[in-house]
Amino acid sequence: MAMKPEDVLRVIAAARGEAVCVPTMTTAPAWRTIAPNDLSVVCVGFMGGASSLGLGIALARPERRVIVLDGDGSLLMQLGSLATVAGAAPRNFVHLVFKNGVYHTSGSQEVPGGMDVDYVMMANGAGYRDAYAIGDLDEFRRRFPAILTDEGPLLVELHTTLAAETPMTAPGGVPFHQQVEDLSEKLRRP
Repeated sequence: MAMKPEDVLRVIAAARGEAVCVPTMTTAPAWRTIAPNDLSVVCVGFMGGASSLGLGIALARPERRVIVLDGDGSLLMQLGSLATVAGAAPRNFVHLVFKNGVYHTSGSQEVPGGMDVDYVMMANGAGYRDAYAIGDLDEFRRRFPAILTDEGPLLVELHTTLAAETPMTAPGGVPFHQQVEDLSEKLRRP
């Protein structure tokens, strides 16, 4: 049974502590509501860029956990980022892939391969330290504390339904340049 993305995001928000989060596309609207004014920078407008943005933050701040809230369609746009992340081997990097089999933001067109695409196999093949799939919210809730402490890079394929809103249907949001400035200021504080 697939999980609701919003339920997964609530688990993350409740337990992540001081981790920096990089939500993208369909995770972004709910994240803005669930975790406003936190240590996040939303990656909307450059599909497939969340893992690269998260990698940069993880390398710049190795003492802080970085959680990328990626979409399966977004990741497919930049599959090479898996090898880049694995090659850099940031121990503080968690890559959560919300897998629903469609490009939800642009109209729910099926991604190539649909639900058959195996991101766990791709991450393992690229050299991530560990990768696995979770499709049950109770299991995710139970395993998330270890996800926050396990050595990265780590990829978790989360089997989810469609989000209630997408960046195209949700109001609001802060311009990307302002998010980067805000996050930089927050990270400079002791």
